[in-house]
Formats: sequence, structure tokens, C-alpha cells
Amino acid sequence: MEWFEIGHIDDIPLRGARCVMTPQGKIAIFRTADNEVHAIEDMCPHKKGPLSQGIVHDASVTCPLHNWVISLETGQARGADEGSVKTFPLRVENGMIFMLLGEEALVAAE
Repeated sequence: MEWFEIGHIDDIPLRGARCVMTPQGKIAIFRTADNEVHAIEDMCPHKKGPLSQGIVHDASVTCPLHNWVISLETGQARGADEGSVKTFPLRVENGMIFMLLGEEALVAAE
């Protein structure tokens, strides 16, 4: 496991998102109104909608396709029958965001 620098926290607007491509797939990095950052898969478990294009509120994101609400902390769909997305550990040091991934390196950033 290794920490990879993915950018500065100010690169992500409050209540916004930025995506990075990894060997594990596309990961969305979210910044809440409380200035917290979270990383989850960028694919809703319902209809595979791009969560990075959803609406961020509290510690959740609402999928832009069918309004499923996903917890940014746990990846669990709220109020839905079943469904979750993977979450990834982040840390912030001096404004820089780092993501914990396996041996693979980040391959591209959007």
C-alpha cells in the first residue's frame, strides 16, 4: 500500500468533485461544505451513473441519474434496497490530498 499525491484541496470546489483514473478504475474525490474530503468509486450501484456529477450535500452525494443518495463516508446507498460503492482512504497534509492505493500507481488525472 502506498500514498499517492492527487492534488491540492483547493483544486476541488466546496460541494464539488474531481476524478482520478487508477488501476482500480475511476475514483471521485469529493469536498464537502465542511471542507472534508472523501474518495469513492465514480459509479452509482443502481444504474452506473457518474457520482462525480451529482449534488454533494452533508457527507453524501445524490446520483444525477436517479437520485440515489450515497454516503461519502461509507459508500452505502441510503434508503435503497441494496448497494454500495468502494471507498478509499485519503489524508490531507499542508493542503495536499493523498490517496492510499495498492502497489499500482495512478495512471491519469482529469
